[in-house]
Amino acid sequence: MRRSPLMLGTAIALLLPVTVAAQTDTGDSTQTEATSTNAGLAEIVVTAQRREESAQRAGVAIDVVGGNSLVDAGISQPSDLGQIVPALNVQEAGGANKTFFLRGVGNFTVNGYSDPAIAVNYDGVYIARPTSTSGLFYDLERIEVLKGPQGTLYGRNATAGAINIIPAKPKIGENSGSATLSYGNYNALNAQASLNLGLSDNAAFRIAGNVIDRDGYLSDGTNDEKMQAVRAQLLFQPTPELNVRFAGDYSHVGGAGSGSSYAGQYALDFSTGAYNFVPSGLDLKTGLFDPASQEYRKTIFLGLSGRNADVLDDDIYQDNDSYGLNAEVNLETGIGTFTVIPAWRKTKLDYKFGTPAFIGWIQEEDEQFSLEARLNGNPVGMFDYILGAFYFDETNDGNYTFAQQALNTYQEFNAKTKSWAVFGRLTANLTDRFRLIGGLRYTKDRKSFDGVADVVLDICTQRNAYGVPNCPDVPLLPVTDSLDELQAPFIVPPVGQARPIGTTGAILSRVQTRVDSSLKAGEVTWRLAAEYDLAARSLLYASVERGYRSGGFSLAAGYETFAPEYITAYTIGVKNRLLNNRLQLNVEAFWWDYKDQQIGRIGIDANGNQGQFSQNVGQSSIKGVEAGAQFQPTQNTLLAANVQYVDSKYDSFVYTEPVGQTPPLNGCANSIANGTVTVDCSGFPAFNAPKWTINLSAQHTFAIGSLMMTPSVDTQFRSKRYVQAEFLPEQLAGSYWQSNAQLAFSRDNAKWELAAYVRNIEGNRQVGNAPIYGLGSSLQYVSSAPRTYGVRASVKF
Repeated sequence: MRRSPLMLGTAIALLLPVTVAAQTDTGDSTQTEATSTNAGLAEIVVTAQRREESAQRAGVAIDVVGGNSLVDAGISQPSDLGQIVPALNVQEAGGANKTFFLRGVGNFTVNGYSDPAIAVNYDGVYIARPTSTSGLFYDLERIEVLKGPQGTLYGRNATAGAINIIPAKPKIGENSGSATLSYGNYNALNAQASLNLGLSDNAAFRIAGNVIDRDGYLSDGTNDEKMQAVRAQLLFQPTPELNVRFAGDYSHVGGAGSGSSYAGQYALDFSTGAYNFVPSGLDLKTGLFDPASQEYRKTIFLGLSGRNADVLDDDIYQDNDSYGLNAEVNLETGIGTFTVIPAWRKTKLDYKFGTPAFIGWIQEEDEQFSLEARLNGNPVGMFDYILGAFYFDETNDGNYTFAQQALNTYQEFNAKTKSWAVFGRLTANLTDRFRLIGGLRYTKDRKSFDGVADVVLDICTQRNAYGVPNCPDVPLLPVTDSLDELQAPFIVPPVGQARPIGTTGAILSRVQTRVDSSLKAGEVTWRLAAEYDLAARSLLYASVERGYRSGGFSLAAGYETFAPEYITAYTIGVKNRLLNNRLQLNVEAFWWDYKDQQIGRIGIDANGNQGQFSQNVGQSSIKGVEAGAQFQPTQNTLLAANVQYVDSKYDSFVYTEPVGQTPPLNGCANSIANGTVTVDCSGFPAFNAPKWTINLSAQHTFAIGSLMMTPSVDTQFRSKRYVQAEFLPEQLAGSYWQSNAQLAFSRDNAKWELAAYVRNIEGNRQVGNAPIYGLGSSLQYVSSAPRTYGVRASVKF
């Protein structure tokens, strides 16, 4: 294992004062907010349990990243969060698509008719689509990451946990502002600004904006970042008991979007039925649209069409808009505080992205309404309680094109979801030190789906002397918005028929799948927990909680619907502040029992067509320990460590598919009987779940007259892990260390700061995703950012 020199130095510094590592609930090794007082580590207030409390007093597994730390770490989009939250892994999945995983639990699919497994909440509002989470990461108070099912307070689709994105709020009686400007290599420009106006004794207004413009990390210009966003909030407090806040936000994401590179392809040895992986010889930084990649693509044979592939259409872009309106009303009464949160959000997606096998063209409009009302009741005897209700209404309209040259898929769909829930949590304070907590939620879901998928295939009917399809003159299918846009020599046939493509010896055939279905489900989720105060600053807690992710639909014959998945999580932990509040030492052990797991994949449906669909085929056990420590040996020094160990295994991961012209491509056990292939991947670890994750950091502030100089370093280790569920050797990403450093200067009044930074000092691009596509069984690598560096200036007034 290659060791990072920076990591070794930091580790020595940490191990001198701290002999036992434990989980830090800040989740961020560069948490500068925690060094703010002479009394030791500062308290971090969270609202993860729908009430304000210290993170150290919350008997839940939670990581918290403060707003200043997000700026220091350069967090500007969801995919960056995995750098500083050890349990989290975020994958780029093409264009605006992202998949979130916590300890190996996440969503395999990213289309508009499947649900995520991690509930993302912005300003208290649930965001249903992962594609709608960009453009939010500026002027934030903090981000909270809750690990494990959150079915009681957050409801369905929080199987793995919840991510709460919390913006900075308006402040009454304060006129202030801030601005931050950073510039780095790859022409990376990031400008943020905020302005708070105290309008009167009972009103305030806050406006904030963010502009990001960065060149691509890949040679073809992809993996760039172009974003503009604005947020406005108005706060009224007409009486001490009532406050009302209105908020609106808008963001636009442009540029080329995420990119990838050719890793190689799997060549089938027909004599043995085995696949051999042939590397492409291209570097990770060589994007799909680079001339070298385009030449490589022309060497890949399309067996369906009987000729080699053409170059990829390079007309790729992102033009995505998100809008949101929400309000929060808090009223204090004699029985407790009533909170009402109405919200509306809308996202318009229009983007094209490339993979080795196809150009994806996504046109989608997502609109959601939600309303949450809850009562945080005043204590009644020894009891504290929360009661609430939630309503959610979402509509998704999509028009997808997946243009594979030899095969084009066109999907049009309308999906609707209506969900309502009632929930409650009761805390019994049996003594001053011992509490029992019980929570219950009932959710009722109604879903409907009306969609059609048309597939046209460019099929060669001529074969050479070796029986291989041979149509060297056949034209390949272009990228079009719909079937109607295909032009001569292509003649679109009726469903189930074929038409010749000129005199090339090939035909254009058409198959269609329609899904018009609905689902109804009612589910109960629950939580039981106990908390015991070992000492004034020590909390022992244990819990068992049940969560579920709702079922859904697939546009594939034979796989039209799939059922909910369920998880039961057992947790025991301890949170401590020691040495006069200068040492924080936290440990958490967990066991997750995951059943009816939804697995999404690309495969052959019951009509013999290629498609993407979900099945309930998984059952897994995920157990481990997360431990972390923060130590403040002096007022100006902060050391931190976090270690997570995860032992995960698919107890059952079995699915079937029709026998095709070629054997299935995976690293699992395959058996064939009665025209069906049974694929058994049981025994493999959960993918996106490294066994070891280690975060280490150190920072110290030196006083130089009225100037303050703060150098800081941090490093992260992740052990090897599978990044796709075919479990092939090439999909096992290697272990790595990745380190960052920053040197900041400021005045003791903290009104301004100048900083220089370098991220990924080692300069290694790590493989974060490795899907396989049908084009010659091509393997694609999606890699992380290279070494980046720059300067940043901030001012507060």
